[in-house]
Amino acid sequence: MMDKKVCMITGANSGIGKAAAIQIAQQGYHVIIGCRSQERGEVALQEIRGKIDSDSIDLMIVDLSLQESIKELAQNFREKYDTLDVLIHNAAIFDITQKQTQYTSEDVESIWATNHLGPVLLTEQLLDPLKNSDQGRVITIASKGLIAKPGLKVDLNDPEFRMKKFSVANAYYQSKRAQVMYTYWLAEKLSDTRITANCIRVPAVKVDINKYPTLSPLMKRLYSLKSRSALSPEEMAETYTYLATSDEVSNLSGKYFNENRKQVKSSRYTYQPENIDQVMNLTLRYLQKA
Repeated sequence: MMDKKVCMITGANSGIGKAAAIQIAQQGYHVIIGCRSQERGEVALQEIRGKIDSDSIDLMIVDLSLQESIKELAQNFREKYDTLDVLIHNAAIFDITQKQTQYTSEDVESIWATNHLGPVLLTEQLLDPLKNSDQGRVITIASKGLIAKPGLKVDLNDPEFRMKKFSVANAYYQSKRAQVMYTYWLAEKLSDTRITANCIRVPAVKVDINKYPTLSPLMKRLYSLKSRSALSPEEMAETYTYLATSDEVSNLSGKYFNENRKQVKSSRYTYQPENIDQVMNLTLRYLQKA
């Protein structure tokens, strides 16, 4: 029986996820970092342990693009822990250098699979441990960049770019719009439980340009300029930590927060019940295939 609250953060071997893992562990939580790479995960695990002076941190391997991997993670978690207090869906892919559609070994477009389907399935797989919490919290992550694409909808007929020209930006923002709608759907679905579901709108955050070795010199300069006004991962992680740990939000569900912990509105399209139902019916069809 774990005497600390338990928090799982996916994609926590770098950036905001790693910073949030450190901050939440410092609040006295037992934190599980979900990482795709064992090697990178082990490095992050040691770094985080060094920062928090505690071994109350665990590593679990998961590839959010693969349903089989998600189910394996959930099984491993349930064998080790009875309760999950906080689940933060931080993992996402957005490789600005990607020019062509990429499909997973389960034959699903990788951005749609990782950024949207993966979080939905992982939540579903961990619902029982979340229900065992005194007040379970599911936190999804969207992007402030959605403001620049007010007309972007989830393509119900071709979310995987099989019939239309691929755009990495459109694929990413479509997945994030779907996550916002999923948050509202989940909050409604769990309204008779002690679990809340809220979403964070993340603005520009400083990124490691070395992650993109094929970037042109011009793009590197543009990113360098952009990063001057961007938040640090640690600054952004403070909102993650607030939503994960603060008593102030224990009764709030189905809300959308900005980087300053303020509630904000998403696009009108995302609130309409028929749109949410259509997106979630599409989503659940993918998950039922597994």
